[in-house]
Amino acid sequence: MGICWGSKAPAPVTAHSDLSRGGTSQTTITTTSSWGFSSTSRFSHSSVSTGSGQESVTAAAHFLPLPNLRSFTLAELKAATRNFKSDTLLGEGGFGKVFKGWIDDRSSSRSGNGSSSGTPVAVKKLNSESVQGIIEWQTEVDFLGRLSHPHLVKLLGYCSENEELLLVYEFMQKGSLENHLFGRGAMVEPLPWDIRLKIAVGAARGLAFLHTSEKQVIYRDFKASNILLDGDYNAKISDFGLARPGPSESKSHVTTRIIGTYGYAAPEYVATGHLYVKSDVFGFGVVLVEMLTGLRVLDPQRPNGQENLVEWAKPFLSNKRKLNGVMDSKLRGKYPSAAAYQVAQLALNCLEQEPKCRPSMEEVVVTLEKIEPTRAQRTTSQPKVRPSRPGPPNKPRQKNPQGRSPIHPRPNATHHQAPPRLR
Repeated sequence: MGICWGSKAPAPVTAHSDLSRGGTSQTTITTTSSWGFSSTSRFSHSSVSTGSGQESVTAAAHFLPLPNLRSFTLAELKAATRNFKSDTLLGEGGFGKVFKGWIDDRSSSRSGNGSSSGTPVAVKKLNSESVQGIIEWQTEVDFLGRLSHPHLVKLLGYCSENEELLLVYEFMQKGSLENHLFGRGAMVEPLPWDIRLKIAVGAARGLAFLHTSEKQVIYRDFKASNILLDGDYNAKISDFGLARPGPSESKSHVTTRIIGTYGYAAPEYVATGHLYVKSDVFGFGVVLVEMLTGLRVLDPQRPNGQENLVEWAKPFLSNKRKLNGVMDSKLRGKYPSAAAYQVAQLALNCLEQEPKCRPSMEEVVVTLEKIEPTRAQRTTSQPKVRPSRPGPPNKPRQKNPQGRSPIHPRPNATHHQAPPRLR
């Protein structure tokens, strides 16, 4: 099992949401948010039982204004997106569709004549039939509305009007890490080693901030599609719809219904519903392996025994000589082999079966920052014998791979079948 990492992250008070059973009503509810703030909101809701765990479900909600967020009108967002015109569509997920818009900083509206002026934003529009999306909308407002960090996507505002729920984010020019690792077509730029390491460090800093903040947060859905990149390839974590408050000081974990993405979810969470802070660390380890190999975590089209990337790649990650044989071919050998091996060892530590044996995200950040970037010696050749690395056949892929709610540009490429959701 390897050497266990002994550090322990701080853990503040847990907040629980109520599980409602079937019925439709209109009521005024006083709640305490995951940060401990009390507020009164009026809900017109249709609630359902989720079967396990405690997750409230409502069909429409009016949040009290938050100091860091702006309340947009539906008319403003229609003007910003040209009435959600199809050519402004960025992507689509379980939450709904995401559109690119332009907000005039002075009046927060546009003439609606189709000109692309003002500040670019991403507008996420809830699918009216998505019950889970309503929960995620509330969670995003609750968490991102009170969090600010250079490596978290900035939530600018929200809209709750005429049973429409929308969120407005900063626009991320370079799209998602997933697009760059697995996308195809002229619009997709392969990531050099230096940039991959920069992205890994930035994403690690974002997670470390969540885990060590005064009000500890477990992100719960760390994956390549949720890491967005700005114009300078600075990584920012997006999509906080599944985030949860951390455990109380007397507890090691919180118990919740199992939800997330197969392949990235930690084994203890999938097996028991016990969610640890270090469950996020497992997901980070999976993404590190994807960044090293350029392969998706799950791909049923790969040869027998290679469908699950983590299980197949582990023997190669632990051997410096074999590691070169599974490195992403798009790197063309231009990476420092010693640094790649260090990243591989860190990934293996993150992927330990027992949560207590994984490093904290603070330790992950320190380790990554010590690894030299590509300016050092580069590997210039690949081994003669490589493990089979079949690519997916050239056929249309399903839209929105692995992402519930993309807030980034769509790649000019076909899409891969997303891993099944843990719903």
